[in-house]
Amino acid sequence: MYQENYDDYGAEIDVDAVVDSFTVAEDFDLLAEEKYYEHQMLQQIQQKQLVAGIEAIPEQIRDFLLYFHRVFTQKNLGKLSHVYEYQFNKLSEKFFPNKSWPDPRFVSALVNDEGIFMILYREIYFRHIYARLQVTLEDRVFSFENYCELFNFILNSTAPESLELPNQWLWDIIDEFIYQYQTFCTFRSNVDNKSVEELEILKNNPNVWDTISVLNVLYSLISKSSISKQLYVETHGGDMIEAAGKYGSCQLYKMLGYFSLIGLLRVHCMLGDYTLALQSLENIDLGNHRALYTRVPACHVTIYYYVAFSYMMMRRYSDATRCLATILSFISRTRQYQVKSVHYDIINKKADQMYALLAICMALSPSRVDEQTHSTLREKYGEQQNKMQRGNNEEALAIFQDLFIYACPKFVNPTCPDFSSEKPSTSNEDGEVTEENDDEKEARKKNKFELQNYQLKIFMNEVSLQLIVPTLRSFLKLYTSMTLEKLASFLDVSTDELRNQLMVYKTRSSQLKHSTGASPLSGEPSPSTDLGFAIENDVVYIAESKTGRRYADWFIRNSTKILELVTSLETKA
Repeated sequence: MYQENYDDYGAEIDVDAVVDSFTVAEDFDLLAEEKYYEHQMLQQIQQKQLVAGIEAIPEQIRDFLLYFHRVFTQKNLGKLSHVYEYQFNKLSEKFFPNKSWPDPRFVSALVNDEGIFMILYREIYFRHIYARLQVTLEDRVFSFENYCELFNFILNSTAPESLELPNQWLWDIIDEFIYQYQTFCTFRSNVDNKSVEELEILKNNPNVWDTISVLNVLYSLISKSSISKQLYVETHGGDMIEAAGKYGSCQLYKMLGYFSLIGLLRVHCMLGDYTLALQSLENIDLGNHRALYTRVPACHVTIYYYVAFSYMMMRRYSDATRCLATILSFISRTRQYQVKSVHYDIINKKADQMYALLAICMALSPSRVDEQTHSTLREKYGEQQNKMQRGNNEEALAIFQDLFIYACPKFVNPTCPDFSSEKPSTSNEDGEVTEENDDEKEARKKNKFELQNYQLKIFMNEVSLQLIVPTLRSFLKLYTSMTLEKLASFLDVSTDELRNQLMVYKTRSSQLKHSTGASPLSGEPSPSTDLGFAIENDVVYIAESKTGRRYADWFIRNSTKILELVTSLETKA
């Protein structure tokens, strides 16, 4: 009975199908085994590559990276500051003047860390590439992704991170973040010499270094740290602990938020919105010599440069002159202490730009500055100043234009170009290599400097109106009263034209001036010249208010020189 049932059961089975099923199963096992061994071999190859990569790192650099990691994990802020500000830059000069630091993958394997330390290492790794090497599109994208990872780590935590970094490093993070945004906007807007692949990458990644994303990071850091509330309470009084909250009480968040305010000043200035730029510093007192920005010299210089430029573009030349004179005096006094700083060359270049801005502002609205600053200004731009102050002529306008182009910040276009309508300049629709004609080259050149030219046009329109003021002033100073007809004959213009020029002089002789302790954007109307006038019955009546000379400064300065001379002679004797 059992045998019959077995036979009947076997009669219903498709033997070929069973054999085939075992064959498929056997093939599946073989395939899985092959994939397993392939994976193992790949891991071995990658491991060998990591070992080779680590061994290729110079021994001194390996020791430095291990020490860097140990100091970082121990949260020794003093040693970390020394490592970051001095040792890293010293080794960069010695080992990596024209090449990048070791690949982050090898460094990660060396220090056995995949956390925040490696995010920060990649930050300075890409910063070094931007400073010394030719930056590729991949570098720009990967650096942006790393910044996103860093800021997500800081902003998305449920409690304040215990991360501690030197103030200089925190400033450099914000400063470099904005710098790379600016360079990417310039790179993106210029399609010259870009391959089809690069244009495709830019087209498919519109959010990389997007203006909204950059502003969102800065505003998020400001909000998270409650820095605006802290600065308001510091000035007006209140409970600082309550204003700071749990995040703002942490030095990391407080300083990042504070530096982000200055970052907003810079971004809005690059976008051409000078009112919003100054509004970003609403709760920062520029007259406070113990403010947080004074802890980092590069930050100190940056805030005054962009505030002064914003003032100049808003026709507040007296305020711009005051800011420029203040920071240039600071740079002059501290120059000897900045020699060893990595920012020394950057600060000196920015100082040269600010002297150019000061020359412009002094030509448009003469003001008193300290003797040292005035002497240096005359050495650098004395000839140009004389020509700019002579009046409205082509030579003077050309000097204003050249100084503006040299001293202005890099402006950016916040919008993304339409890459679908663009093609590389080196190929035609059939992919054949072609040469641009002169008209195409000129059009691209104008497009490259379109934003700068737009700001230059706004500035030069104001200058052309302002330049009649020195000429009018030179004649008005000679008289206490004179008829319009007589003054018009001196200037070789009609009476109606003279009336227009006098009205321009009247409006340009009053500026908003900042008051100590007030927000940078606020100001009270104040005369910007010592010469006033009124017109009655076609007669101009002139009144001049004279200020006394500063004899004390002259005597102190020359007494110091005599003392130095006597000391020098005694030493030689």
